[in-house]
Amino acid sequence: MKFLGNVTPTSLTPEQQHELDAGRLLPIMEEFYTIQGEGFHTGKAAYFIRLGGCDVGCHWCDVKESWDASAHPLTPADSIVENALRHPAKAVVVTGGEPSAFQLDYLTSKLRENGIATFIETSGAYPLTGTWDWVCLSPKKTSPPRPDNYKKAHELKVIVFNNDDFRWAEENAAQVPDNCMLFLQPEWSRAERMMPQLVDYVMQHPKWNMSLQTHKYMHIP
Repeated sequence: MKFLGNVTPTSLTPEQQHELDAGRLLPIMEEFYTIQGEGFHTGKAAYFIRLGGCDVGCHWCDVKESWDASAHPLTPADSIVENALRHPAKAVVVTGGEPSAFQLDYLTSKLRENGIATFIETSGAYPLTGTWDWVCLSPKKTSPPRPDNYKKAHELKVIVFNNDDFRWAEENAAQVPDNCMLFLQPEWSRAERMMPQLVDYVMQHPKWNMSLQTHKYMHIP
């Protein structure tokens, strides 16, 4: 286990700790079936799993309630798979929090055994476990990605809060594979202010694509 928010080893039984380390138990903040709202797969139905636990600490994070893993119940990975199978779309997106903080080999193997495609959205701050059909790398300045995680990215999604984030975006784009899709996405609270700069930047640097949080416009999770 890499970290688990405010949960200390003494707060778990030895059996729970073993199951957590093996990835058969995971701290789940929420699970829901919805439409992917951002990035390359925008508009596609998927089952979302939001893990609790994150120490990356983005000041603009819109799910800060996910940071403390101890606030969210340890849930059997097998139950997560069963819940996902109840829905028509055979795609699961694992997000957080920071999902790379946890052991995800067991979860992804069970999902794939059941014909479910696996997607992850991660800052890449920790070693990436699990087998993934799609890796969306969203690097954060507070805890940059591990160098080996750049090679695994199918999609690079950089959140733009201010003008310096364009520089940050280019630094990260230089490290991903040539076939990695590149996206710039305005931070929601600054979207209106940053949109003119974003539009101009993508027009001047067409290797980048625009990403918007369309689920917020649709008023869905």
